[in-house]
Amino acid sequence: MEITFRPFESGDQVAFGELNEAWISALLSMEEKDRELLGDPVRHILNEGGAIFMAVSGERAVGCCALLKMDGGAFELGKMAVAEDLRGAGIGRQLLEFVIGKAREMGITRLFLETNHKLQNAIHLYEAAGFKHVPGDRLHPSPYARSDVSMELVLPIYQTRPITLQDLELVCRHRREMFREMGSPEPGATF
Repeated sequence: MEITFRPFESGDQVAFGELNEAWISALLSMEEKDRELLGDPVRHILNEGGAIFMAVSGERAVGCCALLKMDGGAFELGKMAVAEDLRGAGIGRQLLEFVIGKAREMGITRLFLETNHKLQNAIHLYEAAGFKHVPGDRLHPSPYARSDVSMELVLPIYQTRPITLQDLELVCRHRREMFREMGSPEPGATF
């Protein structure tokens, strides 16, 4: 079976909702925030600066994952699902790798996620991808009563996009702070 990965397209809303509702209802329970995001992912994810990616086999959507924009430039990895009949076939791992790669391309440097301790296969998948456990209070207050595991992945900055003026200003600011603490490298140097 050939699986391809692509950004969310018009018409994917139903599959995105069904894939997520199937696993949430079977393993946990749907909550108000689920209904909001799944009911209108364009409004609540895409229009808010996030992204959604789909795993597709032929014309069938077999998986999905979203990047939800958070405060401070970080993103939450969420609403990840794989069709029940295809779980265990490596699609989740491939989808996660694809989404992390897209996050890097987007210049995202931190990904957070929330899950539940009952989802051990998912937790192991996230750990294998480099996510580390963090205290729940390090994230924003969770809108999900079921969330009791919080994880973070710090993405190193690679040159995958053109350097912006903001990037240069950040480097200069860090150098100024460093030289203030250590002293200027040569007399009369300004930063």
